[in-house]
This record gives sequence, C-alpha cells and structure tokens, in this order.
Amino acid sequence: MEDILVIGIAGGSGSGKTTLVKRLVEIFGDDVTVVSHDNYYKRHDELTYEERCLINYDEPDAFDTALMVYQLDCLLHGEAVECPVYDYTVHNRSNETIRMEPRRVILVEGILIFENQQLRELMDIRIFVDTDADIRICRRIRRDVRKRGRTLESVIEQYQATVKPMHEKYVEPSKKYANLVVPEGGKNRVALDMLVVRIRQHLAGTEV
Repeated sequence: MEDILVIGIAGGSGSGKTTLVKRLVEIFGDDVTVVSHDNYYKRHDELTYEERCLINYDEPDAFDTALMVYQLDCLLHGEAVECPVYDYTVHNRSNETIRMEPRRVILVEGILIFENQQLRELMDIRIFVDTDADIRICRRIRRDVRKRGRTLESVIEQYQATVKPMHEKYVEPSKKYANLVVPEGGKNRVALDMLVVRIRQHLAGTEV
C-alpha cells in the first residue's frame, strides 16, 4: 500500500504524547491508525503477579519491539494486523487483540520508539514531546492511580527505581533522532497546527 505517512511521537512518561495523538485522531478520524508501543510489552505468564510487579518496564528489553516492527511493516503493505493488548492491572499481556487496519496516516507512539533503529526508520516524521520532569511525574501519578488501579506509593517507588533512571539513560538521548521537538505535547497549539497542516497536505496529495 503506497502513500502512507508514518508519524512517530515519542517522549517521557506523562509528557503529553497521548494528548497529542488524541487531538490528531479527533481531527482526522478514520484516516488515522494509532500504534502504541505500550501494547507490545512482553507476555510473562511464567511469573507471578508479585514477580511481574518487579519488572523494569521502562527499558527497551521490556518490549516485543520486533513484533511491533513486523506489524507496522504489514500495515505499510496494506495488511490488517491483530495488535496485542496489555493489561496494566495485572502487569501482563491480555488474551485480547485489537484489529488494526492500514490507513493513510499511521501514528506510532511510545517512550522508546526512537531508541530502536528498525522502528524509527519506518517513520517519515519523528516528533519528541519535551516536558518538565515535575509535570511528568504529577501526570503519571494521576493516570496510574485513577486509570490503572495503582497505589500512590507504588507509582512513586517505580518512578524512582526505573522510570527516572531509564528516562535519563534511554528516552532523553533518543531525542536526537527527532525532526521536531515539541514542548507540552497536545497543549502546544502552534505545533499541533503545523502537524494538522502537514497531514492535510498528505491526505490531499499536495505535499511539497
């Protein structure tokens, strides 16, 4: 399938990636497919819940990125895929899948999507959402406690043990691969408008 625009949106946990993606989906609807790196966390049926809680989920090895690369390549060739679904409440991949259809625009989002060379080479545009660490941790606490059933203590412990050091080791250095660095994600109206114009040009076939 030709003429697909792949836009990668990376950044630290709580940076505003998802807000930016949601805004683009609201605007372009069925013209967009979203592929989230978080859905590709590895399955660990062999571990107990307590053991899975101790896994470092913020390093590259936590993800089955090879599967994500394969499925993204399938989408680029016009083939639908069955995307895995991750269940944060049990820290494991669920038995459900989401059928994804190839669209004219594919948004790829995740904290480490620029860290993997094969994955980032499939992207036409790479955007890094850059947000202050204090704002990111506050957003992460609200999200994980309200939506993922986590306790405040567990969120803070995980942030100090893995999220912060892995951000400094892997996420922040991957910013060098971005074509555009966007402060505050979906709340950055200027950057959002620029992206909207670029996507509309692609859909209309009028790119320069």
